[in-house]
Amino acid sequence: MNRVLLSITTLMLSLFLFSACSMQPKGTASSSSSTAMSTGPSASDWKGAVKGTWVLNTIDRENLPASYTIKSVFEEAPAECFIGSTWTLPGNGKGNISFSADGKLCAPGASRDIIWSIFNPGKNNGQPQFQFKKIYAGDKAKNVITGYRLDLSYSDASKLVMRMPVTITNGEAYLVFTFSRVN
Repeated sequence: MNRVLLSITTLMLSLFLFSACSMQPKGTASSSSSTAMSTGPSASDWKGAVKGTWVLNTIDRENLPASYTIKSVFEEAPAECFIGSTWTLPGNGKGNISFSADGKLCAPGASRDIIWSIFNPGKNNGQPQFQFKKIYAGDKAKNVITGYRLDLSYSDASKLVMRMPVTITNGEAYLVFTFSRVN
């Protein structure tokens, strides 16, 4: 039963369209009505806040029971392999994730090219989200149709928090990614 739930959870991580985030950067307000005009940061505000180089410090579980095992994050590697990874997110959208963690299934020194952007759902359709797709050697970004979206929760000059919804049998949970800025 746990394997079935894990398989469903893994599938949902890559296919689930993420809901709007509940936390906002400092100095912004949040509306509790989904039909009210958004008062959070715009997609361009978020892009300016997210671009740069970040180190992933933690991946925390929010409302995710301990019995749920996450075998892979972004269909790449176990969560512990992402801890300490460097995410380079330049303004042109051509970034990469460089891995440094040691571990049984980790590949320290490996790097994954990505194309990233801020998804803008449009006025009154939710909050902007961070989105990226992995680019393998020989791939053209326009031909890659699989990608990932994370809710943007918080950003300031030194910290970035993004949340990835995980659908579970009795509700929704999150993997919470906390980064610190390198430059």
